[in-house]
Amino acid sequence: MSTARRGMQVPARWRLFAYGLFLIASFPMAAHADEGIVDVHSLPKLDGAEEDISRPDPYRVTYRVPTTVAVTTAAAKKLFFANGWVPYVRPLDENNSGLVFKKGRQGLSLSFTQWLGRPDQSGVDYRPDRIYSNVPFPDGAIDLVFDETRPYLGCIAPTAFDATADFYAKEMAAIGWRKLTPETAARWPNADLSEAVPNGARAFYGHDDDERGGFYRQKPVMLTLTRRDDGRTNVEIRTAPFALPTDLEADEMSGLPIPRQHKSAGGRGGDARSNRRELTVAALADLPAVLAFYHRELPARGWQEDGNAPLAAGDEVAIKISSAEEIGVLRLARKYDFTMVYLTAQLKESAIAARAKAKKDADDQFMKDADQMVKDVLAADQVRRKAQAATLSDSPLQALANSNMPLPVPENAQEVEFDDGRLEFNSTSSVKALAAFYRASLKPAGWKEQPSVINQPNMAVMEFSKAGKSISMTLMQMGAKVNVSANGSGLRVAAATPAAKGKPASTDQAGAQAKASEPLEADPESALPVPKQRTSTSLGTAKLPGIEAPSRRELEASVPAELGDVLAFYRTELTKLGWQEKPDGAVITADRVQLAFASPQGPAVLKLGRANGETSVNLVQKNPDAATKADIMPKPGQAKLLLGNMGDKDAQLTINKQTIKVAAGAGGPQSPKVPMLDLPPGKYQYSLKMAGRPARNDTIDIAAGDAWGLMVGPTGEVLPLQMY
Repeated sequence: MSTARRGMQVPARWRLFAYGLFLIASFPMAAHADEGIVDVHSLPKLDGAEEDISRPDPYRVTYRVPTTVAVTTAAAKKLFFANGWVPYVRPLDENNSGLVFKKGRQGLSLSFTQWLGRPDQSGVDYRPDRIYSNVPFPDGAIDLVFDETRPYLGCIAPTAFDATADFYAKEMAAIGWRKLTPETAARWPNADLSEAVPNGARAFYGHDDDERGGFYRQKPVMLTLTRRDDGRTNVEIRTAPFALPTDLEADEMSGLPIPRQHKSAGGRGGDARSNRRELTVAALADLPAVLAFYHRELPARGWQEDGNAPLAAGDEVAIKISSAEEIGVLRLARKYDFTMVYLTAQLKESAIAARAKAKKDADDQFMKDADQMVKDVLAADQVRRKAQAATLSDSPLQALANSNMPLPVPENAQEVEFDDGRLEFNSTSSVKALAAFYRASLKPAGWKEQPSVINQPNMAVMEFSKAGKSISMTLMQMGAKVNVSANGSGLRVAAATPAAKGKPASTDQAGAQAKASEPLEADPESALPVPKQRTSTSLGTAKLPGIEAPSRRELEASVPAELGDVLAFYRTELTKLGWQEKPDGAVITADRVQLAFASPQGPAVLKLGRANGETSVNLVQKNPDAATKADIMPKPGQAKLLLGNMGDKDAQLTINKQTIKVAAGAGGPQSPKVPMLDLPPGKYQYSLKMAGRPARNDTIDIAAGDAWGLMVGPTGEVLPLQMY
């Protein structure tokens, strides 16, 4: 296991060396001869271990045991200690939940996880570590901190000073370390081997290249032993200061300089919305070299030093710094063999005000552009619809002769499909002509029409009932055609006849089966996973002005494959993205799946079903951070409703016994804030009134945790949009 943390820069020669070692270890014959790598399959396991052998790996062992993670970790530490393995921690890695051990020149890492869905069971993982720079551990030493790559060792030996000194004189030589002399140290001009240590002693060692022993271009080390009042001895081994770099190269993080020679580095802030930036760096250099680095790099970036700042606990240096827009503090401290850098920068009040104004101006311009774009799109769409509607015929229709459909279909019906109680087709007749056709056709057959509030030139909804059965029809203009879809219990009874006669549900059944037999492959161009083998797909995102990330993404697709194959595809692909499946509320049947996931961005739900011989996919991912920033996050157990008005007249919306005035332009550049309602989950009827426009009545079904928007268009229509 690598000891490099995120942000570590590894010199090219070390990358090549490590890669070469990997190639050597990848050959079985060489692996047997590699004394630096432990055979993890020969190591002891905890009682009750069930090994996972589904993916054999010579350099990894994975098993589970019937105990909690805490109990398992303690038991594993005891087991390996009893077998001669010495536990230690790596510098700056004290909070790691795993374990690392050393035995001679071999290293070992153990990691522990809770078994999926079983808090009473644990997963255990063994992996070998290579000790690149080996030094001896005193028997019985405590507080062991060790880094096998430099090396670094800090511990308390249980023996007195003289005995500890004798131990190191003997054991360092046994590993191949040789004490430096003025002659052998002459290659380092600043080497001083005579520095005295109060109440202790110091020695310097070098090591020749030894590929078999694991040493390669090893820098000299400094061994320091100091007496303790309790009779024990403090031990520290670190890279000799005179062998460390003095002229540090520069990198950058969060817009601030950091030394390239570092073990780890982390930062916060640095984006356009942040008023504060923070850096923490563990530099592999002595403090004077790091201080000289910042004396050079900060002025080069427009910073100046403004005197000393008060020292915090552990600080050796604290300097006030400032630039045209920011003020900050640079702090340097020593920890292990690192120089720790703590650098903070805070925007001045004047810069915050200027940034806020620039953001407001940008948001206003964005909303203005968005408002104009919506108006342009709606105007163009209205022109297009009128032009397309002019091509539709209002002429009376005749029924198609010799049709085996459960409902009459007009003679100009195209792309007729009937399967599982659902009828769908396209027609070049108008919505008005098709509605008249079905009223004239179904009334003589005893079907009674129920009134509907949706009866527009471009869309109509018709409801029919007879003897406890129902048929629901939607007629919607789709470009230069009208799409007709019908379903209901009245059609499901009729659907048995074609199936009984053995007629195929689709003329392309053989083709669909051929597609279904192909292994599903992910489309790399899709923002959410979807198979390349699909017959339809759509991806919708909900974003609010000024918020870069979408608050909600929804993918719908139809895949000509079995439901089980599609489920396996999504479990594989979503796991690759770091999504974790949640067992609560999971539904898995032969023709329906509903699974909840925790994704890195937020909660997600996958729904699969069967329709028209294919598997339907609905995948929704929510981003609570984006919703919170946009101020649309629903309260726990509630739903949120946003009301906008892109028209030039005020509107009144009545819902849940509340009447809300939605001002003209609400949600636009002049009035970006929109009215919001917190509602219990449920199905609500609402009514919209706008001067000079007919009243609109409809329903909206909202669930807990959802955020919906009702946007009033310039012509009085209402568009529901799910925002979260």
